[in-house]
Amino acid sequence: MISPRIARLESNGGAPRPPQDTLPPGADVSLRRIARLFHEYRLRLTLLLTLIVISAGIGVVSPFLLRAVLDTAIPKRDTTLLTFLVLGMIGVSVSSGAIGVAQTWMSNSVGQRVMHDLRAAVYAHLQRMSLAFFTRTHTGEVQSRIANDIGGIDNVVTSTATSIMSNVTTVLATLVAMVALNWLLAVFSLALLPFFLWLTRKVGQERKRITSVRQSRLADMSTLVEESLSVSGILLGKTMGRGPELARRFSAESEELADLEVRSRMAGRWRMASVQMSFAIMPACVYWFAGISIAHGSTALSIGTVVAFTTLQTRLLFPMQSLLSVGLDVQTSLAMFARIFEYLDLPVDIEEREDAVELGEVRGDVTFDDVWFRYDRDAPWTLADIAAVVPAGTTTAIVGETGSGKTTMAYLVARLYEPERGRVTIDGVDIATASLGSLAATVGLVSQDTYLFHSTIRENLRFACPDATDEQIEAAARVAQIHDLIVSLPEGYETLVGERGYRFSGGEKQRIAIARTVLRNPPVLVLDEATSALDNETERALQQALDELARGRTTIAIAHRLSTVRDADQILVLDRGRIVERGTHDELLALDGRYAELALEASGADRLSDTVS
Repeated sequence: MISPRIARLESNGGAPRPPQDTLPPGADVSLRRIARLFHEYRLRLTLLLTLIVISAGIGVVSPFLLRAVLDTAIPKRDTTLLTFLVLGMIGVSVSSGAIGVAQTWMSNSVGQRVMHDLRAAVYAHLQRMSLAFFTRTHTGEVQSRIANDIGGIDNVVTSTATSIMSNVTTVLATLVAMVALNWLLAVFSLALLPFFLWLTRKVGQERKRITSVRQSRLADMSTLVEESLSVSGILLGKTMGRGPELARRFSAESEELADLEVRSRMAGRWRMASVQMSFAIMPACVYWFAGISIAHGSTALSIGTVVAFTTLQTRLLFPMQSLLSVGLDVQTSLAMFARIFEYLDLPVDIEEREDAVELGEVRGDVTFDDVWFRYDRDAPWTLADIAAVVPAGTTTAIVGETGSGKTTMAYLVARLYEPERGRVTIDGVDIATASLGSLAATVGLVSQDTYLFHSTIRENLRFACPDATDEQIEAAARVAQIHDLIVSLPEGYETLVGERGYRFSGGEKQRIAIARTVLRNPPVLVLDEATSALDNETERALQQALDELARGRTTIAIAHRLSTVRDADQILVLDRGRIVERGTHDELLALDGRYAELALEASGADRLSDTVS
């Protein structure tokens, strides 16, 4: 189940867009949607805002104390008043510092929780995506969205929101204090403010555009690193002699990224330098304006008022400058929010229904009822008019040339894909109406592409059944003909398998994967070329174990070697996505059709394999 908080983060209220390698721009990145990220923590934010208001109010007291020191205490030589005024200034500083520490802790606490919510929401949403999404999306791109893009907004969600509230409150309090001191000086000081805001907006738009390109380049670099520095990538690069070329590609990507970083940091730098110079010049202009006024006989200004005003002005200019910089950060972060929300807005094409049925005691009758499937709406049909029944407790083999749709047909049973037309049922229940958890417990899949985590053998096996005992794990390994090998290793079941299991041979990895499925004990078993990586001798030994495992359960076996399907209760022959023949091994040979051709080709390949070995 997806938590309500994650569901809120995923929802954007707009129409979903199709998942693609390069996602179209236009995700909803409104400030209202970003503000919803903080909704869960509104009570903490209210307390934080209260502290900010108190801090801002305390902060504007010091200039008034300073005016009293210069205009009253010192001229009148009132040391008692002077002491109290100075103690008050010290108290203001201490109080402001303590409140600042509390603000920092609270803002970072809320910000990091929001970061956690975003990471969890994106990861949970990707877990719900169908296999089709991952077959057309780079793993490095997915990693970059979670690591680089969400990591890139860290500063914005942890400190920027607090900085905005703090600076806005400080600016408002300071403006009130400046007007209270002298409204004419206040108007003179703020005359250039609209121009500063316009400059900042222009710089922010430029940085937002550059940041979007930079994050895309980061994703490209993550993809290159993930592909070229994996065990498979290193093996391919070394055997093909492409290591230097890959290093050059990475260097080019890194150099472009460095250039983009420079452009991002230099965007509008001259404009912002002009703003900073203006902020620095304005106190001098105030002294000039005050001096001219006093020289012409004005009695509204005193030395204490001018000094207090410039002190307030300095207090105003720093928050204003910070707000301008924060505005740039927000503009920059919007590009990252857009990339994050693009993933959260991806439609989930295979979802569990609210009234999903729990598959309980399953017999294992599997039916393909007029099933049609294709990977893209504009592509030819991968499977067409598939109608077949796999009776409970029997073995059905699916054979055909590469690309005929064998694996796709098997994956439909596990609902890794969903048919565009027709339906797949187990015991008469449409699997589209079944809960995903009960379906995963019902259908066990052993794929030809074996994947092992970089962990111990025991943990890889226990992934299928977290509550399994050590005895159950070892029993499953014995069925898969891998227990003796494991116990012969120095660390036994605690042996690390290495990245993608590269410490083991292909056949050994496949037997570990089979043991993992045995441990799950599903009533429906799908074997997708489960023995394809084994030599003939190991295959024969393992096939006996698989035959024992298949006894009493429904088995759908995809086979490249026809020798493994001779004893199947039923053989389906696929050709260009259609079932062209069905029957037992002997019946299909007697037809002298497509299966007979495949058998003839297979027998020739087997003879060649025996000769070579």
